[in-house]
Amino acid sequence: MLFRDRLEIWNPGHLPFGLSTAKLRQPHNSIPANPLLAEPMYLAGYIERMGTGTGDIIRLCKEKGLKAPEFIQDEAFKTIIWRTHKGEPTKRTTGEATGEATGEVNGEATEEIKRVVLVLNAEMKRIEIQEVLELKHQEYFRDNYLLPAIDAGYVELTFSDNPKHPNQRYRLTIKGIVLKKQILKTKKKK
Repeated sequence: MLFRDRLEIWNPGHLPFGLSTAKLRQPHNSIPANPLLAEPMYLAGYIERMGTGTGDIIRLCKEKGLKAPEFIQDEAFKTIIWRTHKGEPTKRTTGEATGEATGEVNGEATEEIKRVVLVLNAEMKRIEIQEVLELKHQEYFRDNYLLPAIDAGYVELTFSDNPKHPNQRYRLTIKGIVLKKQILKTKKKK
């Protein structure tokens, strides 16, 4: 449920034996309730790694300047992600909705956008980009990598007036080329 000050995610289940809400805040093993379902989900690309979800939530909240999320085990397991209040300082320089829609925070590209920009050479098909990134699930790749890169202006379509064109390819915009050079320059310094 989305509230004015928070997002609450409920799961009617319980944490597996040996895993507590305190342990969720530290690196921990994945203990899937149904390993027979978890493995094919991983192999199909619906999930990238197992056992990293809560760590990713904590890291992303911190990056966005949000209060640390809460993990609560009562009758059901609940995760609370706190939102910022109007007038409350935040790391975002764009409006909340704009920052989320474009995938940009503080004017910087997300890690997913950076990965697309780094692998994109000349003009490439969606499947080619996806294969280089080793992402198996088309919808996940499109929604979390490709569309945010396009919306943020780093990538463009070769047939912009016909997105479903059979020969559709993607290429970097000027903004994307500049970002790629910046990323490569930063990597050389390290």
